[in-house]
Amino acid sequence: MDELEAVLSRVRERVLPEPDERERLRETAAELTERAREAIADLPVEADVVQVGSTARGTWVAGDRDIDLFVRFDADLDRAELEEYGLEVGHAVLPDGHEEYAEHPYVKGSHEGFDVDLVPCHDVERAAELVSAVDRTPFHDAYLSARLDDDLAADVVLAKAFLKGIGAYGSDLRTEGFSGYLTELLVLELGGFVPLVESARSWHPPVEFDPEGHAERTFDDPLVVVDPTDPTRNVAAVLSATNLARFQHYARELLAAPGEGFFEPEKPEPLSSAEVRDHLDRRETTPVAVLFDAPDVVDDQLWPQLRRSLDGIVGGLNEHGFDVLRATAMTDAAGATGTAGADDPGETTESDGSDGPTRAALYAELEVTERPAVERHDGPPVAVRKHAASFYESYVDDVDPDTYGPFIDGDRYVVEREREFATVREYLESDAASDVALGAQVEPAFDDRDVLVGGAVATLAPAFGRPLREFYEPRP
Repeated sequence: MDELEAVLSRVRERVLPEPDERERLRETAAELTERAREAIADLPVEADVVQVGSTARGTWVAGDRDIDLFVRFDADLDRAELEEYGLEVGHAVLPDGHEEYAEHPYVKGSHEGFDVDLVPCHDVERAAELVSAVDRTPFHDAYLSARLDDDLAADVVLAKAFLKGIGAYGSDLRTEGFSGYLTELLVLELGGFVPLVESARSWHPPVEFDPEGHAERTFDDPLVVVDPTDPTRNVAAVLSATNLARFQHYARELLAAPGEGFFEPEKPEPLSSAEVRDHLDRRETTPVAVLFDAPDVVDDQLWPQLRRSLDGIVGGLNEHGFDVLRATAMTDAAGATGTAGADDPGETTESDGSDGPTRAALYAELEVTERPAVERHDGPPVAVRKHAASFYESYVDDVDPDTYGPFIDGDRYVVEREREFATVREYLESDAASDVALGAQVEPAFDDRDVLVGGAVATLAPAFGRPLREFYEPRP
């Protein structure tokens, strides 16, 4: 434990914001808040402005540059007016800002080097009465601000740095990791960072925490943290089973052999074309890639559609006998954009500034890429008279020279018939590949797809080098 504390002490020096950073953020937030109040004064309705998020609670990792201001309007204000007045305030505060859309539009921009969000919401009395999802965020802020002391806040920063270091931080639908709010609740519930990782190493999902003892409903998720401000909601609903297992794995690793590396995110170098070919030669599998233009939507809409499309293609490949060893969806974007680490729409955090992907790829490694010209098709047992007769009659007069049978094998009719697709390329370029369950906005782009098979996938390295390294050099 002395070794662990020594490591955490050094990490704290790096990840906790220095006093001058805190003061610069405080001054900038105060200036922007005053601008918002001046803009609100010109509106025909009443509203107030509140700073929320980790920078409001002192739980941000050094170097994060985010200020989130929520403009709260009367709960009875209709949605159209809330959007109109909210955008008016946002543009007044951030003249060079641009509009983005969570559950409703908000203004995003920068000021004095800080990334700033101006988000309108309804000023409801209880989070359970929210009109839109963003309405609960001020309740989250108030709940945590009243309970996190300086020591717990510092431990929250450690926890966030750890989750970033292991690649499990971010509530966006690409990452499916721990949100900032979830992280803070867990540190608060367990009493610090070390108690949290000590507890996590022994979790047996499903694991549930209910900070306020609501127990009003059950949730079907591997980790459940009942929102203390809204008992109908599981704060960990976005968290994937993979990222929960990843957290447990590295919690055990940290406690067994403490090191600062757990708190330092790795950004892998792109895999080169030659390195891709080396992996292919070593593995002796056959990779395939289906490329298409990624839909022009935000990441939180794109990634669920890519995963649904990947599931559909993998299912189709397996169904046609091209056994999939492993598969992934990729984009040629430089990195994740959107709401990594945020808990609510409008409460965004880190972004690499990229404009999003232009190409997407569904990538799979296959154990089998070519099948025999015929396939076996089992019919019903002969004893099942009605169905057996129907099967037999449907093939007995078949004049196709490539169909063998029907004949009896064991107790049932069997035919060997011409296989629909003998090679994986035939299948992936056919209409049948488009008939699987694809994402709604992926489907039209899928019609104009390119298919790469075998060593040709090495040409993807210049655009997809990072996800290819993650695929061929996986870690827990």
